[in-house]
Order: sequence, then C-alpha cells, then structure tokens
Amino acid sequence: MNPLAQDLVKQLKKRKQTLVTAESITGGGLAACITEVPGSSEVLLGGIVSYSDKSKTKFLGVTTTLLKKETAVSEKVAIAMAESARAQFKSDYAISTTGVAGPGKAYGQKAGTVWVAIASKKEVISVALSLSGDREAVRNATINSALATFARILSS
Repeated sequence: MNPLAQDLVKQLKKRKQTLVTAESITGGGLAACITEVPGSSEVLLGGIVSYSDKSKTKFLGVTTTLLKKETAVSEKVAIAMAESARAQFKSDYAISTTGVAGPGKAYGQKAGTVWVAIASKKEVISVALSLSGDREAVRNATINSALATFARILSS
C-alpha cells in the first residue's frame, strides 16, 4: 500500500473533503492506488480514464480545438481534465494525469513528458514532469508525483 495514498485518504477524511481522478497516462492506476487504502470510499468519489483524445472530448468536455492546438500532452489539457472532472462529480478536488509513457514519442513529445493538474474550487495547480525509465516506471512515477504534489497542497 502506498504511504502517500494512505496519508491522502487520512487527510481528506479529517477535512471531510472529496477527490476524483481524470487519468490518461496512468490508465486508472492513480485511482487504484487510492482505493487500496481502507476507507477510501469515504473520500474518492470516482474517476474517469480518458486515454484517447476522443474520450477526453466525450467524457471530460476537452474541446477538439484545444486538443489540436495544444495536444493531449499539455498543461492546458491537464487543467481542463481536472476542472471538468471536479465539476462533474462536484468534488472538492480533482487530480488529472496526461503524458507519454513510451516507448518512443507521441504528440511530438518524448517518453516521460507528463503533466499533472490538481483542481480545487479556488485554484488549479499544474506540474510538468520529465521522467525517465520504461513505460511502467514512468507511469508509477507519475502516480507517486501526483500523490506527492497533492500532499503538499493539503499541507499548505
């Protein structure tokens, strides 16, 4: 069990706040990591895995114009994903992940290029990551980075 996920669930329970995920690169792995924690159902309302551009548009309302202009691997798309998921679920927070796990390039970006966005009612914080390793390592590092970033937000 991931200690960052455990702490996240504990903090959200204490605050009586909720969370949702909007995942692309992590393919549901972030939500899975959180649901390993007993009692996570009190804080995790759900998640959307929007792996393709088409699903980002259909389920998260990311416009095709934005996807064409910025590509799916961009700060603006990560932000749009997080804001939409938070609004749809009416949660306190949403975490989105988008990027290139590899091998090779996608959207003109090299493997390990990742964006994480965390939306609340007040603001959206985005983080660019440049990760290395194979596909599994990049996806796992994205999950851990998303959890660590969210932990910093909760503690500030």
